[in-house]
Amino acid sequence: MVLVQILRWLVSDTYIALLFTLATVLVASIIIWRNLQSARSQREETDNYIPNLPIPEDVDHVPLVYTRHSVDEMRRRAKDFYALMQKRRTVRFFSDEDVPVDVVDEIVRTAGTSPSGAHKQPWTFVVVRNRETKRRIREIVEREEEINYARRMGSAWVDALKPLQTTWEKPYLETAPCVVLVFKQVYGLESSGARQNFYYQEISVSIACGFLIAAIHNAGLVTVTHTPLNAGGALRDLLDRPPNEKLLMMLPIGYPADDATVPDLERKELEEILVRID
Repeated sequence: MVLVQILRWLVSDTYIALLFTLATVLVASIIIWRNLQSARSQREETDNYIPNLPIPEDVDHVPLVYTRHSVDEMRRRAKDFYALMQKRRTVRFFSDEDVPVDVVDEIVRTAGTSPSGAHKQPWTFVVVRNRETKRRIREIVEREEEINYARRMGSAWVDALKPLQTTWEKPYLETAPCVVLVFKQVYGLESSGARQNFYYQEISVSIACGFLIAAIHNAGLVTVTHTPLNAGGALRDLLDRPPNEKLLMMLPIGYPADDATVPDLERKELEEILVRID
């Protein structure tokens, strides 16, 4: 009789509710414990950081060098720059003709004028011209991209790319005369091994990439942005970059091939991207 009562209680709603409550408490406790451990770990890491700023705390503030244009001149400059950038296209077919080293240097120098969180400038631009290194870069990227297109990306993503005729094969990484690999510095490293806090690294480096693309187009060259899904670690090792750097983007730079084509696309009209709140 007692056994029957126990069995009835075990299958009762009360027992099931009790089990559910205990399970919920257990899961919540595990989550809280993990969060506390994570916070403790982050606090210990932060204690090892040093506040060494790229600029001294008592830096002089000097008058802004600024040229004010007339309204007509502003309109002309704004329209001229739009007209220039409107002609920019993503190009996947490159000539192997070399580009001047000093031109690429100035392009990277321009990217380095980008704003960054706390002026940390958390970027490294690695310009690769060596043929064998470019071949190995392509090999690493295509090995991962073939898997990405087959399994990781999913059919919706792959289908969205089909009109652009882009596949896992990236010959431009080898054909273009140079490839710029843009690394974000997750934290700063002192010669002593101590770390520096860096802020908004990905946003800062992404803005710098925008400057880079504009400078490439302004110089009369072409590029395509490539984000190396799952290949960043191998490429960092190949280029012997330090552990505080993570690859954000790759951009081949060069002239378009004589038979280069681009998809006939339309950009959104101003009314579709602008919201005015007067």
